[in-house]
Order: sequence, then C-alpha cells, then structure tokens
Amino acid sequence: MSNLCRIGVFYDGSYFAYAQSHYYAVQRVGWLSFPPFHRLIEQFISRKEQRYAMHRIVYASWHQGLFPSSQTTEKQFQVERNRHIDLMHAGIEVKYTPMAPNGHEKGVDVALAIDAMEKALEGKIDVAVLVSGDGDLVPLARALMKHGVRVGVFYFEYDSPQRNSTANQRLLRACNYSFDVGSLANHPSTVEVFNSLFSRPPQATAEVASQGRQVVQR
Repeated sequence: MSNLCRIGVFYDGSYFAYAQSHYYAVQRVGWLSFPPFHRLIEQFISRKEQRYAMHRIVYASWHQGLFPSSQTTEKQFQVERNRHIDLMHAGIEVKYTPMAPNGHEKGVDVALAIDAMEKALEGKIDVAVLVSGDGDLVPLARALMKHGVRVGVFYFEYDSPQRNSTANQRLLRACNYSFDVGSLANHPSTVEVFNSLFSRPPQATAEVASQGRQVVQR
C-alpha cells in the first residue's frame, strides 16, 4: 500500500455556490474560498485515514448546469467568470452540463457520478469526497465503496430567507464519514478554522451576492 492517500473531491457546483452566497450575504463572514477549503478536507481525511502517512487532493472537479446566456445578466456573467478563475487557480476541473432554456438543473448529479466512478475504476483515488447534500448520490456512494473507495461527504446546513440547506440523511448514513462545515463556527476551539475558510470576493461577485441573488439556477 502506498503511503499517500489520494483524495478526489467532487463538487455539486450549485450547492457550493449557494453556500458561498449565504455566508457572504446573510452571515457576512466572507467569501468561501477553495484553497483553505481543500486544506480542511485534507486535514479531516488525515484524521480518518491514519493508515496513510500523507493525504493529498490529487483530483477535484466542479459540476454545474450551464443555462443559455439569454437567462444571465452581465453581473452574473462576471460572477461566473470570477468563480471560473478561482476554480482554475485551485486546480479544479470545471465540467458544465448544458441545460434547456427555462428549465431546472438536471443531469448534473449523473455527470458527477460518472466522473467519480471513472476515477475509482481507473484506480486514481483512495477516498472520494462529495461536496453535496443530495440524496440522489446515495447509489454513487455505495458503488464507490463496493470498488474499495472510501467516501466522505462535506455539507452545509443553514437557514436563510432565500434558501434553506440541509443534507440528506440517507446520504450521510451511506458514506463512511461526513462533516458539517458550518459546525466549525459553533465551537470556540474551531471558530478560527471556520473563519480561515473565507476571503474577500471580487467586486462584481460581492455586488450580486449582497443582493441575495444566485448566479446558478437550481
């Protein structure tokens, strides 16, 4: 067995984007940033997978529905551009799924599942981290574990005027381990870690987020 635990991170893009907007516009703690979030994942996995000497994210992907430009304002374009730049600098592969006009985001969970299974079957990851709260990913978690990949889920639970976020209990039970990111803010010993996850967003991103508007349809 290698001394390196290879971690794959699979983002439900809309889910994470909503969390970014919530923490910026509602809780006003800052803009949820990818590099410290990845460090948090590596540290968490290192405590769970102690048979390995090292723990590194070797692959990360962002899955999101892409709607026609006619449904997007200029400011929203700028927000998406800024986020795309952030994703690229964080080494996260961006994978869009085309959506029909005036429709809801569909098929993104399937694309995420295919991506995760490909990495598992190719033997490229030891642990898969799902950044989502979607119960539709339960079959994926079970399939990954069947092929020897351990599964963790990182999720956000919050209530806001625009949207409430919860994690599906079936998904939490199906995974080897789970982590509520927001729970870090509830304990004096971890609040500093929670605050370290945030930075200041670009101006265009801040303007849209502060208006309580989401840049991704769900």
